[in-house]
Amino acid sequence: MKLVEPPVFNYSNETIWRSNVDTVIEWFTVNNLDFIALYFGEPDSAGHKYGPESTQRKKMIEQVDRTVGYLRQRIQESGLASKLNLIITSDHGMETVLKTNEIHIGALTNFSFKDIQFELLDYGPVGLLLPKEGKLEHVYSVLKNAHPKLHVYKKEEFPRRFHYANHSRITPLVLYGDPGYASRQYKVQFNKGEHGFDNEAMNMKTIFRAVGPAFKQGLVVEPFESVNVYALLCELLGIVPEPHDGSLETMKPIIEWFGLEGTLKIIQCHLLPWAGTPPTRPGMGQPQLLWATWARLSPPSQQRGSS
Repeated sequence: MKLVEPPVFNYSNETIWRSNVDTVIEWFTVNNLDFIALYFGEPDSAGHKYGPESTQRKKMIEQVDRTVGYLRQRIQESGLASKLNLIITSDHGMETVLKTNEIHIGALTNFSFKDIQFELLDYGPVGLLLPKEGKLEHVYSVLKNAHPKLHVYKKEEFPRRFHYANHSRITPLVLYGDPGYASRQYKVQFNKGEHGFDNEAMNMKTIFRAVGPAFKQGLVVEPFESVNVYALLCELLGIVPEPHDGSLETMKPIIEWFGLEGTLKIIQCHLLPWAGTPPTRPGMGQPQLLWATWARLSPPSQQRGSS
């Protein structure tokens, strides 16, 4: 079962958000589904358009906060609180785009797009360049130290910690800007907020909140990489995961499997982090994605042997 947004859609309509929450609760209670992913396009859109520190985005965060509260209320009203696990997280943060000393690739000294066969720029801080035959070294040498906030690498030298360049579709040259600096071909930069910067930057961090019978209560854990969430979801749903880069071992400390008997039902949600702005109340960040899952299953140790 699924609901798909139309090509032109108002992502900020709170009434539609609550209607979608009601649909999720119905799918759990009436249609007996095991996993539901519910997406909210805010406050991402507001962050891009107005900037992460803007009044508009802060108001949108309050709206998302109300919607999460409504979700928790509907879970309680539907008698699902003891059977559902809720996860709140997201895929990125948001950084203010700086308008001083901007990175205009086309304006850099001795650089010409005539030497480029293919480019992918103007989509945030990361850029891809495919120089024409025989032009790789020239383009690389021109761009390498062309701007103090621009990092330019040959594909094979791109930092391994990004887990990005080892693929046939990645171009011979990869570049990215420091936090706040979006590299682009044209001089017009409409977005006041962007993401996709170095994931070690604090404003790129996301949040993770989990509540329900599968999780330990009152536990605060060290930061972990988002790729581990997939392994966690598979564990909770009793699914054998496909090959992935995550680690279930990292997530095991938060799982309260042992001592459970019978079946479990799990609900999980994903939200966006904050970037420079504190949560509106303890435990609440800036949500963007909301994943709701309901799994009727026994603890993994009862399903497929010891975990």
